Amino acid sequence: MKIKAYLKPHCGWSNGVRAIMRKYDLEFEDIDIINNRANYAEMVQRSGQPLSPCVEVDGVMLADVSGEEVENYLLSNHLVSQRDTEIDTPLNAGCSDEEHAAMATQTVRFF
Repeated sequence: MKIKAYLKPHCGWSNGVRAIMRKYDLEFEDIDIINNRANYAEMVQRSGQPLSPCVEVDGVMLADVSGEEVENYLLSNHLVSQRDTEIDTPLNAGCSDEEHAAMATQTVRFF
């Protein structure tokens, strides 16, 4: 399975997507859309919209999705089998206070 995930470095929803990739031991390309203008432009062009996260699985684009939605897609299309692995990251949530604090110490790029 080829997976490209257009994600923010610090984002609750992006971290939810990463958690699903860890849960199912899936290899994926983690594409930073904040610090690379070309990556953001590619995401918009491929997904047809500007919101993230976006995850492309074998050519199928899942636009503006949570980790929960990615997991549901993978399970319903029989791309993975259900696992009862504990996840320490919310799958469908915005940034935590800690994530906001971490972002406040960094330069934020808006394109």
